[in-house]
Amino acid sequence: MKANHILKVTKEHNTTEDFDFQFPSDDTNLEGDLLADTGALPAKVEVQIEKIAERQRQISAKIKIPQPVEQIWKVLTDYEALADFIPNLAKSRLIEHPKGGIRLEQIGSGRLLNFNFCARVVLDLEEYFPKQINFRMIEGDFKGFSGSWYLEPYSLGECIGTNLCYTIQVWPKLTMPVTIVENRLSKDLRLNMLAIHQRVEELASS
Repeated sequence: MKANHILKVTKEHNTTEDFDFQFPSDDTNLEGDLLADTGALPAKVEVQIEKIAERQRQISAKIKIPQPVEQIWKVLTDYEALADFIPNLAKSRLIEHPKGGIRLEQIGSGRLLNFNFCARVVLDLEEYFPKQINFRMIEGDFKGFSGSWYLEPYSLGECIGTNLCYTIQVWPKLTMPVTIVENRLSKDLRLNMLAIHQRVEELASS
């Protein structure tokens, strides 16, 4: 899900046409802090980017979390708490759905070098406990934005854990340079997965 993704999004009412130049955020330090907090064994995040059309990308991120599926599901579906621990996600709130489903608005920001990347999305979500959460943008600053969370249990000796995968298909508007979006989202997904790993471990130990 700040997918983002958990998705990277902006000040309310602003659009992605409003770019400005700001000081860069220190993603390296943030990633180091998250890695340090996830336990003795550093968590590894695998990120893959696939070009599915000239201005469309599919980005996937995977991580192993040594906790049962139910623990990860609880964190992912506590939608209004996501902004409490997802880097650069300023707001995540449930809003009314006309058919009684799950509708989520997310607002935040992210930067790449001196370029301020921002967007706002409203997502409809479908939950298939305990394996999958699908989402698609119904309103926002992309031409298209959809994806899924996948949860797959694994066992290694006495350890029971979860393979967590997040996949998005993103189609930026013409005002958003696709390379900037691709780079920003791939960085954000890595940080988001580490943040989820940390959150799950914190709740499990509390």
